[in-house]
Amino acid sequence: MRLTNVLRKIALLGFIWAGAALVLTAPGLAQEKAQDPLPSWNDGPAKQAIVSFVQKVTDKSNPAYVPPEDRIATFDQDGTLWVEHPIYAQSMFALDRVHELAPRHPEWKTKQPFKAVLGNDRAAMAKFTEGDWAQILGVTLAGMTNEAFLKISQEWLAHAKHPRFKRLYTELVYLPMLEVMQYLRHNGFKTYIVTGFGQEFVRVYGERVYGVPPEQVVGSSISTKYAYQDGKPVLMRLPKVFFNDNFAGKAIGINLFIGKRPLAAFGNSTGDRQMLEYTGAGDGSRLMMLVLHDDPKREYAYGPAEGLPDTKVGTFSQALLGEAKKRNWVIISMKNDWNKIFAWE
Repeated sequence: MRLTNVLRKIALLGFIWAGAALVLTAPGLAQEKAQDPLPSWNDGPAKQAIVSFVQKVTDKSNPAYVPPEDRIATFDQDGTLWVEHPIYAQSMFALDRVHELAPRHPEWKTKQPFKAVLGNDRAAMAKFTEGDWAQILGVTLAGMTNEAFLKISQEWLAHAKHPRFKRLYTELVYLPMLEVMQYLRHNGFKTYIVTGFGQEFVRVYGERVYGVPPEQVVGSSISTKYAYQDGKPVLMRLPKVFFNDNFAGKAIGINLFIGKRPLAAFGNSTGDRQMLEYTGAGDGSRLMMLVLHDDPKREYAYGPAEGLPDTKVGTFSQALLGEAKKRNWVIISMKNDWNKIFAWE
């Protein structure tokens, strides 16, 4: 009798443990809730829009289902994936290059726009035109092989620090957006960076920082020519724009280099409008999102949408906000939707 009672107790305990295991592993229950794929996002419409979209397009029983080979998501970089204020990182790279190259060009001391850069004249630099920047980029990013440019970029990124945060630029990546990229890839998406800045520059760190390999970076580029250096074939960088991957150029670049219309697109400025329009024009379920910088304490606040300060860097106009509301694009409030901005916080 005693042995029988013991066996019964063991059997009963086994049943309880088995039941507990079923509860812990059942879809949608406690364990799944503990494994939040977007922990740096506050619960709200923006986070729900991402999760709901992914669930719909990956559920074979849902009419909105999309096969993995067609799951494409595109991300702008500056202001969408990492900090772009007070000046774009690659612009800072070019300005630092002016100082580095200045000893070889004594004429720059009296020639604009180089005079303003060497004199650290911020007021003058704030008024630089596209022509001024074209001169700076032409002498700092060209006249070398592509391999040499990649090496110089790597060296700069290894030590250059942001003027406010005093951290490497590659540490100023938005953790919530990294989580979105990882969440999408976990669900069969290919994630692409589609940037108005230099394609080769972003390719230097894209895989290490974002998990995006070089072939999935689409950006602006300068012309190159095939040449020989020490008997070896090289690509020489020329001071001439080959492709401008900004504004309408983003939609053109997506078609040219990716070949498929995205299901999801993420941006933060007027330069991303056409990319989101192009994405939304496709059939089926689509996700278009814009990051609004409205957190001056943890990062920056600029617009001028929503009455935020106006700026030439990462402009989010009131017109763009109006279009977003009209087309049901989702606005991400950095202040309200992100409980954490950087991994090191």
